[in-house]
Amino acid sequence: MAADEPPERQLRVMPWWLVLVGLLLAAALGWLVLGLLLTEADRAVQQDTRATLRIDAIRTGLTVVAGTGGGLALLLAARRQWIAERAQRHQEAVAARDQAHRDRVQAHAESVAEAAQRQQDRQSTAAEHDAAERRLTELYTRAVELLGNDSAAVRLGGLHALERLGQDNPSQRSTIVAVLCAYLRMSPPDDEPRETEVRRTAQRVLTRHLRAQDETVYWPGVVLDLSGAALVDFDVAGCTLVDATFTGAAFTGATSFVGATTQGRLLLGATSFDDVAFDGLQAGGDVTLDEIRVRGTASFDGAEFGNGLCCRRSHFAGPASFGRVTFGQPTSFDATRFEDAATFQEADFDGALSMEHTEFGGSASFPSARFAHMALFRWTAFGADALFDRARFTDAANFGRARFHGMASFRDTQFSRTPQVEQARAVVDPGHRWPTGTIVERLDDEWLVLVDQ
Repeated sequence: MAADEPPERQLRVMPWWLVLVGLLLAAALGWLVLGLLLTEADRAVQQDTRATLRIDAIRTGLTVVAGTGGGLALLLAARRQWIAERAQRHQEAVAARDQAHRDRVQAHAESVAEAAQRQQDRQSTAAEHDAAERRLTELYTRAVELLGNDSAAVRLGGLHALERLGQDNPSQRSTIVAVLCAYLRMSPPDDEPRETEVRRTAQRVLTRHLRAQDETVYWPGVVLDLSGAALVDFDVAGCTLVDATFTGAAFTGATSFVGATTQGRLLLGATSFDDVAFDGLQAGGDVTLDEIRVRGTASFDGAEFGNGLCCRRSHFAGPASFGRVTFGQPTSFDATRFEDAATFQEADFDGALSMEHTEFGGSASFPSARFAHMALFRWTAFGADALFDRARFTDAANFGRARFHGMASFRDTQFSRTPQVEQARAVVDPGHRWPTGTIVERLDDEWLVLVDQ
């Protein structure tokens, strides 16, 4: 029985004596009526009338008895009908409860079957996942074993196996890139002449998947850690670097970052290069070139450093070109040495520039450069010509204690403020073109001294 159904009243059986009492009452009532009517009939004067009245009295008494019995019979029939209807309702209630119970049992069975199916599906999925993970682990382990083989040809096979594994399984790419970077960070064996080709292949595997132009092979979000690596003809031209660390790396041959894009940090501190090109580099994060050594040419033409550039205590042995470079934040070349010509033609310094204690062994050219904030050239040594023709200084410019060993030219240079030149010195040269209002005094036969107004 449902909890919200009211309890049924208990059905009581009618006792037999109650029917007997009803019959006796009917008989007694008939007898009483008959007695009364006979008494009234006996009072009649005429004999014929008395007889007729007695017959009517008897008929009436029997009628009363019959009517009372009929009433009792009608009551019994009504009770029987009520009992039948109650039995019908009871049967219907029982059937409904049975049906509800069967429905609950069916729903429970279906729920149990559903749960069992879900559990089976989970177990099947887990089994498939475990099998796939075991297969990946086996492939990865085998590829790494190949990479550690003594034979260069086998190591090349290991590199391609790792690349194929990463191409088919994106979740393994960061691990595979970390393995390739670790391989390049290790010192190459001295007795293996073909190791250079293996390392070139490892570099190409890395860089091939850093070019977003080809979505089928692009591995987004890859982080490079090549600190201290020995890299040969390293080429990330057109690549997207999320976060790349090359601190202490040794680059030999031609190194190219041409057209590359950085979305995070690019750390190149204490690295060495033969020839390097950063032309068109789009740097969205910090770029560090502190203490680098460039033995050949260095080109940064058209590059954009959104967060500025740190290039302190560096050394450029060959020509260095920074033409049309945009420096978005403070930039520092403090204590950097340029052995050959350094060109900053049409460079745009949106942030402050510091070149204190910087040495230019060759000519230093800043034609049409724009300095939006403070430009510091204090203690800077210009070993050859220093050309600032048509440059624009919209903030303070300080050349205090600078040394001009060649011709200094500020032709058509625009200064929003009078530049500070306290104790700056220049060799005696009739070709000097100083900023308007600059006071130049003769120090001796070889040197001139510049004095602030």
